[in-house]
Amino acid sequence: MSVLEVDGVNNFRDVGGMLADGGRIRSGVLLRSGQLSAATTAGVNEVRRRVAHIVDLRDGEEVAAEPTEIEGPDTTHLPLFLGSVRSFFETDTSLEDLYLHLLEESGDRLVAAIRIIAEGEPTLVHCTVGKDRTGVTVALALAAAGADREAIVADYALTESLLPAERSQRIAAYLRSQHPQAVHAVALATQSPAPVMRALLEQVDERWGSAAGYLRANGMTDQELESLRRALVEEVPEQG
Repeated sequence: MSVLEVDGVNNFRDVGGMLADGGRIRSGVLLRSGQLSAATTAGVNEVRRRVAHIVDLRDGEEVAAEPTEIEGPDTTHLPLFLGSVRSFFETDTSLEDLYLHLLEESGDRLVAAIRIIAEGEPTLVHCTVGKDRTGVTVALALAAAGADREAIVADYALTESLLPAERSQRIAAYLRSQHPQAVHAVALATQSPAPVMRALLEQVDERWGSAAGYLRANGMTDQELESLRRALVEEVPEQG
C-alpha cells in the first residue's frame, strides 16, 4: 500500500501491493481517502487522473456541508450510517460497536459499494476522514478477495497517523468539552487501533464464516465474488 500526495485531500492511498491468496492486491484499482471537498485544482486533476469511479459513503447532511464536485469520474453516494454521525457521539458508541452496527444495519450498501470495486475500474472509496466507513468497506473487500489479514489490519491502522495532528487535537478538545462523560468519543473521531479491526474480522469469521460469507449473506453472488477477486488480485510471477 502506498500513501499518495493529493493536494487538499487527507489520507489518500492505494491499497495495492499487499500479499493475497494467489498473488498480491493490484495497484491502481482500489484507493481510499477522506472527503474531497477541499481538493485544490491540482488535487482534483490528480483524482481525475487516477480514479474512474468515486464511492462516497457520507450521509446527506455531510455531503450538503462539504459538497464534492469533481467532473469526470462517476460518483455513487451510498450513505452507510443509518442515523447521523452526531448520534454516535451522543450515545458514546465505541468503535467496536460502531463497526458491528455497520455490518448489521448496512449490509446491502456495503455490498453495493463492493460490487462497484468488483467492476475493476480504478475506484476511490471515501467518507469524511476515511477511517471508519471507508475502513470497514475496504477491509471487507480485501478480506473477501483473500488479502493477507495482518496487511488489512495494518492498512486500517495507518489512518490515525495520516490525519492532521492539529485537527485531531482540536476535535479531541471539542469533544471533551461537549461530552465530558464520554469514554469513546475521542477514539471514535481520531483513532484507528489495529486490535479493533483484527477483532472485527475475527467476528465476521465467527458469525458468517468469512468476509466472502458475509457478502454472500447480504446478496452478493459467487460470480460477483469471483469478479472481485479477479479485479483486486494479480498473480506474482515466480522467481526462477
